[in-house]
Amino acid sequence: MSDKINVLLPEEQIAARIRELGKEISEDYAGESVYLVCVLRGAVFFTCELAKRITVPVMLDFMITSSYGSGTVSSGDVRIKKDVELPVEGENVIIVEDIIDSGNTLATLSKVFAERKAKSIRLCTLLDKPDRREVDVDVDYIGFTIPDEFVVGYGLDYDQKYRNLPYIGVVEQ
Repeated sequence: MSDKINVLLPEEQIAARIRELGKEISEDYAGESVYLVCVLRGAVFFTCELAKRITVPVMLDFMITSSYGSGTVSSGDVRIKKDVELPVEGENVIIVEDIIDSGNTLATLSKVFAERKAKSIRLCTLLDKPDRREVDVDVDYIGFTIPDEFVVGYGLDYDQKYRNLPYIGVVEQ
């Protein structure tokens, strides 16, 4: 890999914030359970670490959506390529994303789970990029708010590369 990557969020800072989010979710859902829906592939690292920090019962399922292809800018057309396998009716659904920029994916998924009669729907993201927002979405749990830069690492990729980096970085181009 020949790209230079500048560290934006080091591994230790990410781990500390995920612990805080897990505590917050556990307190918000005390006495209940949560159904984490991990949006693959990018959110898998974050979702696994988050699930380990939540103390209430957790169900976990996965979805694959697509709005990027091999580019760096969302097309705005959100397609569900793999749906959840467990029913969500009556469940406290938390949709877990790696990054929110346009808001299109989470707006679409929120509508899908509302139609499926989830008890509650909350949104959780490791990274929030509000400068890129095209659709208004209320995000309940935010790891970090970041500037409008293309980031990689901790599950986020550039054309399927760099997901395995233990930190969040910006690719110099």
